[in-house]
Amino acid sequence: MSVHKDLIKHAENQHKLYQEFLALDELREKYIAEAVELCKQGKPFSTDKINEVTNKMNKINLRIVPLRKNVTIEMVKEYVNSL
Repeated sequence: MSVHKDLIKHAENQHKLYQEFLALDELREKYIAEAVELCKQGKPFSTDKINEVTNKMNKINLRIVPLRKNVTIEMVKEYVNSL
């Protein structure tokens, strides 16, 4: 019976980590959208918040999703120029 309880505990922990990852991914996308909008307007912007969230996501290290790359200011500018 203890193996069963251990499996349940492990599954609950994995679910919790996955939910945390999804929340961070949503926040990362929000920060990216903000940076893109500021760049479009020619205003100064930073990728610090994006990369802080990215690093938290990568520390969770879910095996089912690839690690996220840090975003540079140049990457945002290139994306905006491609629109």
